[in-house]
Amino acid sequence: MKAILVLNAGSSSLKFALFSLQPGLADEAALSGQVEGIGAEPVLAARDGEGNRYREPLTVTSTSRTEQHREALTHLFRWLSAHNPALEIVAAGHRIVHGGENYSEPLLLTGPALRQLQKLVPLAPLHQPHNLRAVQAVAALMPEIPQVGCFDTAFHRTQEPVAQAFALPRAISAEGVKRYGFHGLSYDYVARQLPDVLGERAQGGVVIAHLGNGASMCALREGRSVASTMGFTAVEGLMMGTRTGSLDPGVLLYLMEQKGMDLQALTNLLYKESGLLGVSGISQDMRTLIASDKPEAAEAVDLFCYRIARELGSLAAAAGGVDALVFTGGIGEHAVEVRERVAARCGWLGLKLDAAANAAGALRIDAPDSKVAVAVVPTNEEAMIARYTVEVLGL
Repeated sequence: MKAILVLNAGSSSLKFALFSLQPGLADEAALSGQVEGIGAEPVLAARDGEGNRYREPLTVTSTSRTEQHREALTHLFRWLSAHNPALEIVAAGHRIVHGGENYSEPLLLTGPALRQLQKLVPLAPLHQPHNLRAVQAVAALMPEIPQVGCFDTAFHRTQEPVAQAFALPRAISAEGVKRYGFHGLSYDYVARQLPDVLGERAQGGVVIAHLGNGASMCALREGRSVASTMGFTAVEGLMMGTRTGSLDPGVLLYLMEQKGMDLQALTNLLYKESGLLGVSGISQDMRTLIASDKPEAAEAVDLFCYRIARELGSLAAAAGGVDALVFTGGIGEHAVEVRERVAARCGWLGLKLDAAANAAGALRIDAPDSKVAVAVVPTNEEAMIARYTVEVLGL
Protein backbone atom coordinates (compact mmCIF):
# COMPACT_ATOMS: atom_id res chain seq x y z
CA MET A 1 0.00 0.00 0.00
CA LYS A 2 1.46 3.34 -1.06
CA ALA A 3 0.55 6.00 1.47
CA ILE A 4 1.05 9.56 2.67
CA LEU A 5 2.07 9.96 6.31
CA VAL A 6 0.63 13.09 7.93
CA LEU A 7 2.26 14.37 11.13
CA ASN A 8 1.21 17.04 13.63
CA ALA A 9 3.87 17.31 16.31
CA GLY A 10 3.45 19.02 19.68
CA SER A 11 5.72 19.31 22.68
CA SER A 12 4.60 16.02 24.23
CA SER A 13 2.54 14.40 21.49
CA LEU A 14 2.87 13.28 17.90
CA LYS A 15 -0.42 12.94 16.03
CA PHE A 16 -0.33 10.91 12.84
CA ALA A 17 -2.55 9.73 10.03
CA LEU A 18 -1.92 7.42 7.11
CA PHE A 19 -3.73 8.06 3.82
CA SER A 20 -3.69 5.41 1.12
CA LEU A 21 -2.98 6.46 -2.47
CA GLN A 22 -4.68 3.38 -3.88
CA PRO A 23 -7.00 3.95 -5.63
CA GLY A 24 -6.61 7.72 -5.38
CA LEU A 25 -6.52 9.83 -2.23
CA ALA A 26 -9.55 9.61 0.09
CA ASP A 27 -10.50 11.91 2.97
CA GLU A 28 -10.76 8.94 5.32
CA ALA A 29 -7.46 7.91 6.90
CA ALA A 30 -6.55 4.25 6.67
CA LEU A 31 -4.99 4.59 10.13
CA SER A 32 -4.71 7.43 12.61
CA GLY A 33 -3.65 8.05 16.19
CA GLN A 34 -0.96 9.63 18.30
CA VAL A 35 2.06 9.02 20.43
CA GLU A 36 1.22 10.83 23.66
CA GLY A 37 3.27 11.41 26.79
CA ILE A 38 6.58 12.14 25.04
CA GLY A 39 8.99 13.23 27.75
CA ALA A 40 7.20 11.17 30.40
CA GLU A 41 5.59 7.77 29.74
CA PRO A 42 4.88 7.63 26.00
CA VAL A 43 2.03 5.52 24.67
CA LEU A 44 1.03 4.83 21.08
CA ALA A 45 -2.73 4.82 20.50
CA ALA A 46 -4.23 4.22 17.05
CA ARG A 47 -7.43 3.39 15.22
CA ASP A 48 -7.82 1.99 11.71
CA GLY A 49 -10.50 2.71 9.13
CA GLU A 50 -12.56 -0.25 10.31
CA GLY A 51 -12.74 1.01 13.89
CA ASN A 52 -10.19 -1.36 15.40
CA ARG A 53 -8.22 0.23 18.24
CA TYR A 54 -4.60 -0.34 19.27
CA ARG A 55 -2.64 0.83 22.29
CA GLU A 56 0.86 0.02 23.50
CA PRO A 57 3.56 1.69 25.63
CA LEU A 58 6.83 2.94 24.15
CA THR A 59 10.31 2.91 25.60
CA VAL A 60 12.19 6.20 25.19
CA THR A 61 15.71 6.33 26.59
CA SER A 62 17.00 9.77 25.58
CA THR A 63 16.67 12.91 27.69
CA SER A 64 16.88 15.19 24.61
CA ARG A 65 13.45 16.24 23.34
CA THR A 66 14.72 16.05 19.74
CA GLU A 67 15.94 12.51 20.29
CA GLN A 68 12.71 11.60 22.09
CA HIS A 69 10.70 12.62 19.03
CA ARG A 70 13.06 10.61 16.86
CA GLU A 71 12.66 7.55 19.08
CA ALA A 72 8.89 7.96 19.04
CA LEU A 73 8.92 8.14 15.23
CA THR A 74 11.22 5.13 15.01
CA HIS A 75 8.76 3.12 17.10
CA LEU A 76 5.86 4.45 15.02
CA PHE A 77 7.50 3.44 11.72
CA ARG A 78 8.21 -0.05 13.05
CA TRP A 79 4.66 -0.38 14.33
CA LEU A 80 3.19 0.79 11.02
CA SER A 81 5.29 -1.74 9.10
CA ALA A 82 4.27 -4.53 11.46
CA HIS A 83 0.61 -3.53 11.20
CA ASN A 84 0.79 -3.53 7.39
CA PRO A 85 3.87 -5.31 5.95
CA ALA A 86 2.97 -4.12 2.43
CA LEU A 87 3.03 -0.46 3.49
CA GLU A 88 5.19 1.93 1.46
CA ILE A 89 5.33 5.50 2.80
CA VAL A 90 6.05 7.65 -0.24
CA ALA A 91 5.89 11.11 1.37
CA ALA A 92 5.25 12.93 4.64
CA GLY A 93 3.06 16.00 5.12
CA HIS A 94 3.43 18.20 8.19
CA ARG A 95 1.26 20.75 9.93
CA ILE A 96 3.48 23.74 10.57
CA VAL A 97 1.81 26.45 12.59
CA HIS A 98 3.59 29.52 11.23
CA GLY A 99 4.47 30.38 7.65
CA GLY A 100 5.07 34.06 8.33
CA GLU A 101 4.50 36.65 5.62
CA ASN A 102 6.21 34.74 2.82
CA TYR A 103 4.58 31.31 2.82
CA SER A 104 1.01 31.43 1.57
CA GLU A 105 1.05 27.95 0.04
CA PRO A 106 2.37 24.50 1.03
CA LEU A 107 5.94 23.84 -0.01
CA LEU A 108 8.57 21.14 -0.32
CA LEU A 109 10.68 21.18 2.84
CA THR A 110 14.24 21.59 1.64
CA GLY A 111 17.22 22.70 3.70
CA PRO A 112 16.88 26.39 2.77
CA ALA A 113 13.13 26.34 3.50
CA LEU A 114 13.71 24.79 6.93
CA ARG A 115 16.27 27.45 7.75
CA GLN A 116 13.74 30.15 6.90
CA LEU A 117 11.04 28.46 8.97
CA GLN A 118 13.45 28.19 11.89
CA LYS A 119 13.65 32.01 11.87
CA LEU A 120 9.90 32.12 12.58
CA VAL A 121 10.24 30.26 15.91
CA PRO A 122 10.00 33.56 17.90
CA LEU A 123 6.55 34.12 16.33
CA ALA A 124 5.25 30.74 17.56
CA PRO A 125 7.63 29.47 20.26
CA LEU A 126 5.10 27.03 21.74
CA HIS A 127 4.43 25.27 18.41
CA GLN A 128 6.99 25.89 15.66
CA PRO A 129 9.99 24.14 17.28
CA HIS A 130 8.03 20.92 17.73
CA ASN A 131 6.66 21.01 14.18
CA LEU A 132 10.16 21.40 12.76
CA ARG A 133 11.59 18.76 15.09
CA ALA A 134 9.29 16.17 13.49
CA VAL A 135 10.53 17.18 10.02
CA GLN A 136 14.13 16.71 11.15
CA ALA A 137 13.34 13.35 12.71
CA VAL A 138 11.69 12.03 9.54
CA ALA A 139 14.64 13.27 7.47
CA ALA A 140 17.03 11.36 9.71
CA LEU A 141 14.99 8.15 9.69
CA MET A 142 13.68 8.14 6.11
CA PRO A 143 15.89 10.52 4.12
CA GLU A 144 14.63 9.15 0.82
CA ILE A 145 11.04 10.41 1.16
CA PRO A 146 10.04 14.00 0.30
CA GLN A 147 8.35 16.12 2.96
CA VAL A 148 5.80 18.91 2.54
CA GLY A 149 4.99 21.69 5.00
CA CYS A 150 1.41 22.95 5.28
CA PHE A 151 0.90 26.19 7.19
CA ASP A 152 -1.90 27.14 9.57
CA THR A 153 -1.38 30.80 8.69
CA ALA A 154 -1.42 30.45 4.89
CA PHE A 155 -5.21 30.55 4.40
CA HIS A 156 -5.37 34.03 5.94
CA ARG A 157 -2.82 35.66 3.66
CA THR A 158 -5.72 36.76 1.44
CA GLN A 159 -6.75 39.34 4.06
CA GLU A 160 -6.20 42.95 3.07
CA PRO A 161 -3.42 44.83 4.89
CA VAL A 162 -5.79 46.82 7.10
CA ALA A 163 -7.20 43.56 8.50
CA GLN A 164 -3.72 42.39 9.45
CA ALA A 165 -2.42 45.59 11.05
CA PHE A 166 -2.00 46.55 14.69
CA ALA A 167 -1.95 50.22 15.76
CA LEU A 168 1.74 50.01 16.67
CA PRO A 169 4.76 52.10 15.63
CA ARG A 170 5.67 51.34 12.04
CA ALA A 171 9.12 50.05 12.99
CA ILE A 172 7.57 47.30 15.14
CA SER A 173 5.04 46.36 12.47
CA ALA A 174 7.88 46.16 9.93
CA GLU A 175 9.47 43.43 12.05
CA GLY A 176 6.48 41.17 11.35
CA VAL A 177 4.27 42.03 14.32
CA LYS A 178 0.88 41.77 12.65
CA ARG A 179 -2.26 39.64 12.61
CA TYR A 180 -1.56 36.26 10.99
CA GLY A 181 -4.53 34.12 11.99
CA PHE A 182 -4.43 30.37 12.62
CA HIS A 183 -6.52 27.18 12.16
CA GLY A 184 -6.09 27.84 8.43
CA LEU A 185 -5.93 24.18 7.45
CA SER A 186 -9.29 23.60 9.11
CA TYR A 187 -10.87 26.64 7.47
CA ASP A 188 -9.46 25.65 4.10
CA TYR A 189 -10.95 22.16 4.33
CA VAL A 190 -14.36 23.40 5.49
CA ALA A 191 -14.46 26.19 2.89
CA ARG A 192 -14.04 23.60 0.13
CA GLN A 193 -17.14 21.76 1.37
CA LEU A 194 -19.37 24.85 1.51
CA PRO A 195 -20.59 25.00 -2.11
CA ASP A 196 -22.20 21.59 -1.65
CA VAL A 197 -23.63 22.58 1.75
CA LEU A 198 -24.68 26.18 1.17
CA GLY A 199 -25.07 26.56 -2.59
CA GLU A 200 -24.75 30.18 -3.75
CA ARG A 201 -24.46 31.43 -0.17
CA ALA A 202 -20.96 29.93 -0.05
CA GLN A 203 -19.75 32.86 -2.16
CA GLY A 204 -21.30 35.43 0.16
CA GLY A 205 -20.43 36.40 3.71
CA VAL A 206 -19.69 33.23 5.68
CA VAL A 207 -18.42 32.95 9.24
CA ILE A 208 -16.86 29.64 10.29
CA ALA A 209 -16.56 28.92 14.00
CA HIS A 210 -13.79 26.41 14.69
CA LEU A 211 -14.60 25.48 18.27
CA GLY A 212 -12.45 23.08 20.26
CA ASN A 213 -9.84 23.21 23.00
CA GLY A 214 -8.34 25.84 20.74
CA ALA A 215 -11.06 28.04 19.27
CA SER A 216 -11.28 30.75 16.64
CA MET A 217 -13.59 32.20 14.02
CA CYS A 218 -12.97 33.30 10.45
CA ALA A 219 -14.97 35.52 8.08
CA LEU A 220 -14.99 34.58 4.40
CA ARG A 221 -16.13 36.40 1.29
CA GLU A 222 -16.11 34.45 -2.00
CA GLY A 223 -14.51 31.57 -0.10
CA ARG A 224 -11.45 33.61 0.94
CA SER A 225 -10.42 34.71 4.42
CA VAL A 226 -11.12 38.40 5.09
CA ALA A 227 -10.79 38.48 8.89
CA SER A 228 -10.08 36.14 11.82
CA THR A 229 -10.28 36.29 15.60
CA MET A 230 -6.76 34.95 16.17
CA GLY A 231 -4.02 37.43 15.39
CA PHE A 232 -0.29 37.53 16.13
CA THR A 233 -0.60 34.44 18.34
CA ALA A 234 -3.06 31.61 18.90
CA VAL A 235 -4.17 33.12 22.22
CA GLU A 236 -6.17 36.06 20.83
CA GLY A 237 -9.88 36.07 20.15
CA LEU A 238 -12.28 33.55 21.63
CA MET A 239 -12.10 32.09 25.11
CA MET A 240 -10.69 28.55 24.78
CA GLY A 241 -10.13 25.42 26.84
CA THR A 242 -7.27 26.87 28.88
CA ARG A 243 -6.44 30.08 26.96
CA THR A 244 -7.81 33.50 27.84
CA GLY A 245 -8.66 34.72 24.38
CA SER A 246 -8.54 38.51 23.91
CA LEU A 247 -7.47 40.30 27.06
CA ASP A 248 -6.91 43.97 27.87
CA PRO A 249 -3.09 44.35 27.78
CA GLY A 250 -3.46 46.55 30.84
CA VAL A 251 -4.39 43.44 32.82
CA LEU A 252 -0.92 42.03 32.13
CA LEU A 253 0.74 45.29 33.17
CA TYR A 254 -1.31 45.23 36.37
CA LEU A 255 -0.33 41.64 37.15
CA MET A 256 3.33 42.43 36.52
CA GLU A 257 3.30 45.49 38.74
CA GLN A 258 0.94 44.43 41.51
CA LYS A 259 1.45 40.66 41.60
CA GLY A 260 5.08 40.47 40.51
CA MET A 261 4.26 37.97 37.76
CA ASP A 262 7.15 37.27 35.38
CA LEU A 263 7.20 36.06 31.78
CA GLN A 264 6.75 32.39 32.66
CA ALA A 265 3.92 33.08 35.09
CA LEU A 266 2.09 35.21 32.54
CA THR A 267 2.63 32.60 29.82
CA ASN A 268 1.12 29.92 32.04
CA LEU A 269 -1.80 32.21 32.89
CA LEU A 270 -2.56 33.05 29.26
CA TYR A 271 -2.14 29.58 27.78
CA LYS A 272 -2.68 26.98 30.50
CA GLU A 273 -4.65 28.30 33.47
CA SER A 274 -7.48 30.36 31.99
CA GLY A 275 -10.35 29.81 29.56
CA LEU A 276 -13.02 27.26 30.42
CA LEU A 277 -10.73 25.71 33.04
CA GLY A 278 -9.93 28.99 34.76
CA VAL A 279 -13.46 30.41 34.77
CA SER A 280 -15.12 27.19 35.92
CA GLY A 281 -12.39 25.93 38.21
CA ILE A 282 -13.64 22.49 37.18
CA SER A 283 -12.53 21.42 33.70
CA GLN A 284 -11.48 22.56 30.25
CA ASP A 285 -13.74 19.90 28.70
CA MET A 286 -17.02 21.34 27.42
CA ARG A 287 -18.77 17.99 27.88
CA THR A 288 -17.91 17.96 31.57
CA LEU A 289 -19.10 21.54 32.04
CA ILE A 290 -22.41 21.05 30.23
CA ALA A 291 -23.11 17.95 32.33
CA SER A 292 -22.25 19.76 35.58
CA ASP A 293 -24.91 21.34 37.81
CA LYS A 294 -22.44 23.76 39.39
CA PRO A 295 -23.03 27.48 38.71
CA GLU A 296 -19.34 28.00 37.92
CA ALA A 297 -19.64 25.53 35.05
CA ALA A 298 -22.70 27.30 33.70
CA GLU A 299 -20.90 30.65 33.90
CA ALA A 300 -17.96 29.31 31.90
CA VAL A 301 -20.22 27.91 29.16
CA ASP A 302 -22.23 31.13 29.03
CA LEU A 303 -19.10 33.26 28.67
CA PHE A 304 -17.82 30.97 25.93
CA CYS A 305 -21.07 31.36 23.95
CA TYR A 306 -21.28 35.10 24.61
CA ARG A 307 -17.80 35.63 23.20
CA ILE A 308 -18.68 33.67 20.05
CA ALA A 309 -21.82 35.76 19.48
CA ARG A 310 -19.93 39.00 20.10
CA GLU A 311 -17.15 38.07 17.67
CA LEU A 312 -19.77 37.11 15.11
CA GLY A 313 -20.93 40.73 15.10
CA SER A 314 -17.39 41.92 14.43
CA LEU A 315 -16.82 39.40 11.66
CA ALA A 316 -20.18 40.26 10.09
CA ALA A 317 -18.90 43.80 9.65
CA ALA A 318 -15.63 42.55 8.13
CA ALA A 319 -17.45 40.26 5.70
CA GLY A 320 -20.02 42.87 4.70
CA GLY A 321 -22.88 40.81 6.13
CA VAL A 322 -23.50 37.20 7.07
CA ASP A 323 -25.20 34.77 4.73
CA ALA A 324 -24.17 31.68 6.69
CA LEU A 325 -22.73 30.56 10.04
CA VAL A 326 -20.83 27.28 10.03
CA PHE A 327 -19.83 25.30 13.13
CA THR A 328 -16.85 22.95 13.09
CA GLY A 329 -14.25 21.48 15.48
CA GLY A 330 -14.88 19.15 18.41
CA ILE A 331 -17.23 21.49 20.28
CA GLY A 332 -18.76 23.01 17.16
CA GLU A 333 -19.61 19.60 15.72
CA HIS A 334 -20.88 17.91 18.89
CA ALA A 335 -22.06 20.45 21.49
CA VAL A 336 -25.77 20.90 20.71
CA GLU A 337 -26.24 23.29 23.62
CA VAL A 338 -23.40 25.57 22.55
CA ARG A 339 -24.88 25.95 19.05
CA GLU A 340 -28.28 26.63 20.61
CA ARG A 341 -26.94 29.30 23.00
CA VAL A 342 -24.96 31.04 20.29
CA ALA A 343 -27.97 31.13 17.98
CA ALA A 344 -30.16 32.55 20.78
CA ARG A 345 -27.83 35.56 20.98
CA CYS A 346 -27.88 36.11 17.22
CA GLY A 347 -31.57 36.70 16.61
CA TRP A 348 -30.75 40.26 15.55
CA LEU A 349 -29.24 38.76 12.39
CA GLY A 350 -32.49 36.97 11.61
CA LEU A 351 -30.77 33.70 12.51
CA LYS A 352 -33.05 30.91 13.71
CA LEU A 353 -32.26 27.26 14.45
CA ASP A 354 -34.33 24.20 13.69
CA ALA A 355 -34.25 22.63 17.17
CA ALA A 356 -34.79 19.08 15.94
CA ALA A 357 -32.11 19.34 13.25
CA ASN A 358 -29.69 20.87 15.76
CA ALA A 359 -30.33 18.09 18.28
CA ALA A 360 -29.75 15.49 15.56
CA GLY A 361 -26.50 17.11 14.43
CA ALA A 362 -27.78 17.54 10.89
CA LEU A 363 -25.69 19.14 8.17
CA ARG A 364 -28.07 22.11 7.93
CA ILE A 365 -29.66 23.23 11.18
CA ASP A 366 -31.30 26.57 10.24
CA ALA A 367 -35.07 26.96 10.47
CA PRO A 368 -37.00 27.43 7.19
CA ASP A 369 -37.60 31.12 7.96
CA SER A 370 -34.02 31.87 9.07
CA LYS A 371 -32.36 34.69 7.13
CA VAL A 372 -28.96 33.14 7.84
CA ALA A 373 -28.06 29.59 6.82
CA VAL A 374 -26.54 27.56 9.68
CA ALA A 375 -24.53 24.40 9.09
CA VAL A 376 -22.42 21.86 10.95
CA VAL A 377 -19.48 20.75 8.80
CA PRO A 378 -16.89 18.33 10.22
CA THR A 379 -13.32 19.45 9.65
CA ASN A 380 -10.43 17.25 8.59
CA GLU A 381 -7.06 19.00 8.83
CA GLU A 382 -5.16 15.74 8.24
CA ALA A 383 -6.95 15.12 4.95
CA MET A 384 -6.17 18.70 3.90
CA ILE A 385 -2.47 18.13 4.59
CA ALA A 386 -2.52 14.86 2.66
CA ARG A 387 -4.25 16.56 -0.26
CA TYR A 388 -1.69 19.37 -0.31
CA THR A 389 1.18 16.89 -0.13
CA VAL A 390 -0.13 15.06 -3.18
CA GLU A 391 -0.59 18.37 -5.06
CA VAL A 392 2.89 19.69 -4.26
CA LEU A 393 4.62 16.44 -5.21
CA GLY A 394 2.39 15.66 -8.20
CA LEU A 395 1.61 12.15 -6.94
